[in-house]
Amino acid sequence: MTVTIKDKTPLTIPEVVRRKAGLKHGQKVEFKVSGGVINVVPKLPPADDEYTPAQRRMIDARLAAAGKGPYYGPFKTADDAIAFLHKEVKRRKSMTRTR
Repeated sequence: MTVTIKDKTPLTIPEVVRRKAGLKHGQKVEFKVSGGVINVVPKLPPADDEYTPAQRRMIDARLAAAGKGPYYGPFKTADDAIAFLHKEVKRRKSMTRTR
């Protein structure tokens, strides 16, 4: 699609182009220019704007719970970590057999 740039008139992105690019009314965009090429890049909202306050509280609570563990390690070597994993697999298999 081709449009004509006129004096004192803001550049308008045609509706068809906006729709194909997924741009929405009120969305902020950034213009990047390189070698005579203009790129219009949508500015993404901060993650906090994507969630309701209730969703944000749930996410924060789950992150806090995850921060408490359980943790394993740190291991001195990769071989130590692998040995731990082998023991853990054996332990879990024996737990399922006893049920």
